[in-house]
Amino acid sequence: MNLDLRLDTSGDFYARKFQPTKREDTLILNMGPQHPSTHGVLRILLEIDGEYIVRAEPVLGYIHRMHEKMAEVMSYPQYLPNPARTDYLHALAWGWAHVGAVERIMGLEVPERAEYIRVITCELNRINSHLLWWGAYLLDLGAFTPIMYSFDDREIIMDIMQRITGSRLTYCYYRFGGVSDDIDDRFVNETREQCARMKERFKMYKALVTDNFILRKRVEEIGEISVETCRKYGATGPVLRGSGQAYDVRRAEPYSVYDRFDFNIPTYDSCDAMGRYMVRMDEMQESIKIIEQALDSLPQGDFIHPKAPKRAKPPAGDVYFAVEGARGKIGMHLVSDEGKSAYRLKLRAPGFSNLSLFAEVSQGTLISDAVSILGSLDLVIPEIDR
Repeated sequence: MNLDLRLDTSGDFYARKFQPTKREDTLILNMGPQHPSTHGVLRILLEIDGEYIVRAEPVLGYIHRMHEKMAEVMSYPQYLPNPARTDYLHALAWGWAHVGAVERIMGLEVPERAEYIRVITCELNRINSHLLWWGAYLLDLGAFTPIMYSFDDREIIMDIMQRITGSRLTYCYYRFGGVSDDIDDRFVNETREQCARMKERFKMYKALVTDNFILRKRVEEIGEISVETCRKYGATGPVLRGSGQAYDVRRAEPYSVYDRFDFNIPTYDSCDAMGRYMVRMDEMQESIKIIEQALDSLPQGDFIHPKAPKRAKPPAGDVYFAVEGARGKIGMHLVSDEGKSAYRLKLRAPGFSNLSLFAEVSQGTLISDAVSILGSLDLVIPEIDR
């Protein structure tokens, strides 16, 4: 990167100087950190020629919260709420990655019922994440009405989840060896009703937005990202699948009981913002298929291992555990020295990799198209500044 870091003598912060090219007719423009399309404290330095982007460089670190360092000073149970604060939109996937890593290194078996409950709740959380992305993305592009519909649907799911988790957003529901509480018949019935409702809503979403001529003009053939570019930057999730590569951790590196369910991995080879849009719209429908299958075959039994440790103390060694989050592959590399807290915990955030390709993809595009490209990556800044 062409960022010259120099000590700001007026304070304890570093002043960042963006070195322009040799051309004299370009302008340096700050996009963020308060720009509404960045959805958080993300700053992008743009060098523009008229309305065209010559260079773009993301500047991170505005809300870095030391989640990895906190894992070294907190005990394993104390750290359980932290992963949810990493990505607040798909909190359960991050929580699953954490407990999954601890369970793997300890050799702790999870009861079958708990595995099904994890699948059901994690897929509900995935739908909620995609719904917020859908509404916010369209808001970035100038359409206000869709976000009202998406939040209407999200409220119902959050009501369902709140009863069993005690939270509406940053869930801390998974435990080492299972989940914190069992689900009941009311949860099952309400979830079935919402799945049936969402199937009808998707038809309305298609007619209202997906088939809309104005939307298509803003996303088709915009922000084309090849599979090679995705591999170069480590992009995963809908960004990679929107470029035609059918990689999904639930299939590529099966975990839990996902191998028991019949579901498709949506892909589109258009490689543009529309392809990434369609992947997420299809994924919500696939999540409903998974949820309904899990509810139909939900086994009886314990919701947590009877001998699950209250104070986890894994043996010495290291382990890696990955799950499929709403934004891509979430990974946890845990190193244990037999202490009450992790010796080292490295978090693999998919949003960081997805954002990394923006500088290359946005080069030569219009500023308005850069907003469309940025939104199609579905960035959650706390996950990037973890």
